[in-house]
Amino acid sequence: MKIWEFFKGSLKLVVTGSRGYYLWMAVLTTILAIGAYAYSIQAREGLIVTAMRDEVSWGLYIANFTFLVGVAAAAVLLVIPAYVYNFKAIKDIVIIGEFLAVSAIVMCLLFVTLDLGHPERFLHLVPIPGIGILNFPASMLSWDIIVLNGYLILNLVIPVYLLYRLYMGRDPNWKWALPLILLSIPWAVSIHTVTAFLYNALPGRPFWNASIMAPRFLASAFCSGPAIIIIIFQVVRKVTKIKIDNEAIFKLGEIITVAMFLNLFLLGAEIFKEYYSGTIHLAPMQYLYQGLHGNDSLVPWIWTATVLNLTAFFLFLVPGTRKNFVTLNMACAFIFVGVWIEKGMGLIIPGFIPGVLGEFYYQYKPSIIELLVTAGVWATGLMIFTLFLKVAIPIHVGDFRLVERSGQAEQPG
Repeated sequence: MKIWEFFKGSLKLVVTGSRGYYLWMAVLTTILAIGAYAYSIQAREGLIVTAMRDEVSWGLYIANFTFLVGVAAAAVLLVIPAYVYNFKAIKDIVIIGEFLAVSAIVMCLLFVTLDLGHPERFLHLVPIPGIGILNFPASMLSWDIIVLNGYLILNLVIPVYLLYRLYMGRDPNWKWALPLILLSIPWAVSIHTVTAFLYNALPGRPFWNASIMAPRFLASAFCSGPAIIIIIFQVVRKVTKIKIDNEAIFKLGEIITVAMFLNLFLLGAEIFKEYYSGTIHLAPMQYLYQGLHGNDSLVPWIWTATVLNLTAFFLFLVPGTRKNFVTLNMACAFIFVGVWIEKGMGLIIPGFIPGVLGEFYYQYKPSIIELLVTAGVWATGLMIFTLFLKVAIPIHVGDFRLVERSGQAEQPG
């Protein structure tokens, strides 16, 4: 069977490679193993081994979840120019972005599962009589489950199908492939919009209770996602035979410029509203940016993020620095770290501190268990992404294709 030959060849590709490939996978496996051991302690002892408490019930896990949803959503910035506008420079490499989205969503689901404490608790959300109820559409969490898993399925089915047809040497059946691709565009927007709604639908948490949250999430997603994609493109074309034109990279740079402007503008509008109104709801913003009642643990972090984001914006704004790979990569790294801080701990913790009565009972700082488990999840995502590319790139460049030889497929060497 041809599909069996495809899977056998794919398996051979992922277990063979250069010394650098084996070293990279060994490093990821080691980090994953350490993270798994740390999680075994959490599973045995409970969430008490984390720094999360009743006062701060979301921490590093949900911070990474929020950030990675944006990374996953950013794949749409490759899908639109590739399939809607037929921009060839990006169309040839759009699958890389789609597989990045798959890896990011897997990490998102892992982080949510970790935050449950006992992973079997997800059964309460499974719509099976006597076991659980999804509570759709009343619960925003049910919406998030649907959009995240739907987006995961779309970004698995579409690129795998396109790669398989390319492996077979046949054109895709666009009558059903194109509608799925077009569906993935609004679906990408929905995953981050619904995630934003999870926060701003909580009136008891004034730091999150802002209608501007959803557009802010999307703007920041269209900065951090393309930033990491630009770096990945450069690594991929350096270590493989795939050709990636500078035109594709510079186009993403232009998109980041506009997205970062919107992100900074919306953030500035929110800061203005809180400080100018001067209500009691200003307290979380004060805690984040200037400290409050001697509590200022997040202040150096958020100002670091602000400096990084502003510096990156001006580097992208000037065509000379945007098209210089030294400053381009520097700006991408700044955006990735800056947005991770802003949308991660800079978003989650001020939502809980100060508390609903203005109290400062507890200051959150991630435990070593949380840090190790988080590293293990990131290693898992990077490993999944690496394995996808290990199969996709040989198919794309023509090294792994079906060749009829007595009914056998040409296997990768």
